[in-house]
Amino acid sequence: MKRSFYIYNNGELHRKDNTLQYTNSENKTRDIPIEQVEDLYIMSEMTFNTKFIDFVSKYQIPIHFFNYYNFYTGSFYPKETLLAGNLLVKQVRLYEDEQKRLIIAKKFIEAAGANIYRNLRYYNGRGKDVEKVMKEIEALRKKISRTKSINELMGIEGNIRKQYYSAWNTIVNQKIDFEKRVKNPPDNMINTMISFVNGLVYTRVLGEIYRTQLNPTISYLHEPGVRRFSLSLDLAEIFKPILGDRLIFSLLNKNQITPSSFTKDLNYLHLTKDASRTIAMKFDEMLKKTIHHKELSKDVTYKYLIRLECYKLIKHIMGEKEYEGFKIWW
Repeated sequence: MKRSFYIYNNGELHRKDNTLQYTNSENKTRDIPIEQVEDLYIMSEMTFNTKFIDFVSKYQIPIHFFNYYNFYTGSFYPKETLLAGNLLVKQVRLYEDEQKRLIIAKKFIEAAGANIYRNLRYYNGRGKDVEKVMKEIEALRKKISRTKSINELMGIEGNIRKQYYSAWNTIVNQKIDFEKRVKNPPDNMINTMISFVNGLVYTRVLGEIYRTQLNPTISYLHEPGVRRFSLSLDLAEIFKPILGDRLIFSLLNKNQITPSSFTKDLNYLHLTKDASRTIAMKFDEMLKKTIHHKELSKDVTYKYLIRLECYKLIKHIMGEKEYEGFKIWW
């Protein structure tokens, strides 16, 4: 069974026959059978050559890069083998039609808002008084269907998130003093943690898009950019509350991540290696969890839910079935 490999120590990756071989800074080697690798996460300084890139490309293995501060910096995306011309043309045409684009964008935010609300309802039912925030978000969710533009929709999404984040001090058992979302760079441990976890969600979504015929650079909510896979940003909105935020709450409330998990001298901007590994490991464990899918009438992993979301979007683009974003019911 294929899985993600996270590499935290500096070293070199190269091809050895039909195997990936990792050599660390102490010249110790580890062979990784290529058939076991779904994608690689490089969390350190790494050296490799074009022969290695050709090898992983042949086996369709994306590589995701995170810097010293655990911030996602980019991905190596192998040549796509599943792209279909007909789907690509229709994916672009849908983007160019402002009204049709807006319909899909609304679906993303409706699903994201519903999943955020579910998170709040879960904790409200467990003694965390966030009912006021729930009412504010419910009022904002009702405005989504009436939006007339992407910018207006993004404004509502931003306000939903602002209200949502205001409840985190109540949800989290630790004293976190979390006031607002700050990026580039994060200004406290919670923002640092959100940035890292969101990067994991984004890259996982990108990995699932790669296994379909969708083009990851053509998006509907976020504006397509020259240097980013913006469709991953679109779909990640749905899964950040499910995979990202729930993971953060769990790690903090179980004290698996605490202020000591960050470098205080760097204003909590840097996760320790052990803390980063813990988060990545728990994220992988969450992806393997299963739920009973109502429509399919079978158990599927959280990871496969992302792939299913891609397939649903393809059906919408091809005119087979109207897209509805995934909303948790538990």
